[in-house]
Amino acid sequence: MDPEEIIKLILREPTEEVLTVDRLRSHLEEGCDLRHYIGFEISGFVHLGTGLLCMQKVADFQKAGIKTTIFLADYHSWINKKLGGDLDTIKRVAGGYFKEALKYSLKIVGGDPERTQFIMGSELYEKRGIDYMTNVIKVSMSTTLSRVRRSVTIMGRKLGESLSFAQLLYVPMQVADIFSLGVNLAHGGMDQRKAHVIAIEVGEVVGGYKPVAVHHHLLTGMNIDEQTRKSMLLAKESGDRDTFEQCILDVKMSKSKPESAIFIHDSPHEIFEKLRKAYCPPREVELNPVLELAKYVLFRDRKHPLQVTSKRTGDVKEFSSFYELTSAYAKGEVHPLDLKLAVAKELSNILEPAYRYFREGSGHRYLEELSEIAITR
Repeated sequence: MDPEEIIKLILREPTEEVLTVDRLRSHLEEGCDLRHYIGFEISGFVHLGTGLLCMQKVADFQKAGIKTTIFLADYHSWINKKLGGDLDTIKRVAGGYFKEALKYSLKIVGGDPERTQFIMGSELYEKRGIDYMTNVIKVSMSTTLSRVRRSVTIMGRKLGESLSFAQLLYVPMQVADIFSLGVNLAHGGMDQRKAHVIAIEVGEVVGGYKPVAVHHHLLTGMNIDEQTRKSMLLAKESGDRDTFEQCILDVKMSKSKPESAIFIHDSPHEIFEKLRKAYCPPREVELNPVLELAKYVLFRDRKHPLQVTSKRTGDVKEFSSFYELTSAYAKGEVHPLDLKLAVAKELSNILEPAYRYFREGSGHRYLEELSEIAITR
């Protein structure tokens, strides 16, 4: 594939940033094989941000002929006290529900799970042994404690929050993962930026190369409120990246905040109820979680117009692009409830394969297991 076509796929939304496009282009022009990875903590149910947006980019990388890897970060999850901080439980969920959920998500967005390598963190560490520990030490010697403390936002922790010493190891471990896996294209949400920047800065010392980093958009949680929205917009306008990244943690869709998230195996009724309650201010198009779902999920590969029916009059409006929809919404030509109903219907159709498998098929056992774990914690 032509290098510019590959770059186009990598830059395609939901990508928000590539560090850097010039380095990416140089790799391609030099004929360097790109090796991708994205890592996930193992915790609760997989929501649309993890399942669909992350996997959209994995599918894009596959289309570009790039080898893709999904890293199931069991030790990181243990350090960050996920699933009660029980490593055996984390490993079981990683190889069961979580892996299956990501596979189904990848299928939904047009990717091929068979072309993606799934690697458990503990397996990598056992295989690499002293080499991995050496990389952790190299990273730690090449950065500072204050830099690590500022980077704890990658694990969903706030600046200044009390941390165990093990949690301070999280950042250098994540950076070391990149070089121990031998990947040169690190992928994650915008909340992972700090770790990837460190990887780029220390890359020559640790692995002898600087990786490319690709960061995608983080979906806004359904439960955002007006005050939080305004704070986020002010932080964005100010150019203060630390404050902005902190705000991202507050507004993003998160499995730890079930009211903020739509899960890939939610029923049509559950999807409708979550969207019905979602924040969706009239005429406001920025940081509107319902419109975000339309942009990043419904319109991404859409081949036919989106229909929005007026609950009051029964009139049907058709929108062939997200731009048309936002323009009409900003003018007050689309009512928030009508938008919610249209998005709920479309999402239910898109997620039906995952719903059928996990709620009505053989995948039900994975949900039962994870539910039992949550109940006992």
